[in-house]
Amino acid sequence: MSDKKRNLPAKWEAEKKAVRATQVAFDVGEQIQYVIRKEALDKNVNPSDRIRQILGLKVTRKPKRLRLSVSLSDEDLTFLAEQYQLEKYDTIEVKRRAAEQLVAHVRNIIEQE
Repeated sequence: MSDKKRNLPAKWEAEKKAVRATQVAFDVGEQIQYVIRKEALDKNVNPSDRIRQILGLKVTRKPKRLRLSVSLSDEDLTFLAEQYQLEKYDTIEVKRRAAEQLVAHVRNIIEQE
C-alpha cells in the first residue's frame, strides 16, 4: 500500500496545482485577438500572460525562450524535405532549413523597409 501522506517532490506539487487549472478560450473576434497578440509581442510575453495581465491576475513566469512553432503533418514534412532536396525522415535538417527560410524571409522584409 502507498502512504497517501507522503511528501511529494516540489516539482510534482507544482504539477499537481497545474492539473487543477482550467483552460479557458475566449471567442472575442479577430480584431480583439490581433490587438492582444500584438500587445503580447510588443511586451515580450506570450498571449496567455498578456490576458492574465489585462485581467489583473498574477503572472508568475518570466518570459522564457520565445519561439515560433507550427504543427507539421507527414505530408508537410515530405513536401519540405522535397523542397530542400533532403531525405523524407531527416527532420532535424528539415527543421534547420525551414528556420533558415524564415530568417531569410524576415531579412528580405527588413531590407525592403
